[in-house]
Amino acid sequence: MKRIAILKPVFGTEVDLIGDQGETEPYRIAAEFQLGDRAYAGLQSQSMRKDDEMAFFRILIDGEQEPELESIEDDEEWEAVAEAYDDLLFEGDERP
Repeated sequence: MKRIAILKPVFGTEVDLIGDQGETEPYRIAAEFQLGDRAYAGLQSQSMRKDDEMAFFRILIDGEQEPELESIEDDEEWEAVAEAYDDLLFEGDERP
């Protein structure tokens, strides 16, 4: 797992996602990382920050087009991504 920067160079620090009712909500890009051969992003809306929650998405890259986000439907994949994100948060804490 390694840190990457795919979304931030294109969108800045936030991306707008469309909710269930068709409304647009800004999400802060908290982290971007590669796990295996796939790229992932950890995003937070304002309300999610209050509850210390995180949404994870796959980052899809298709040639010259802007990167796209895809939901993670598989529970095992989601758990692996969440664990990798936690590892990113705490990297460096093991130093004396």
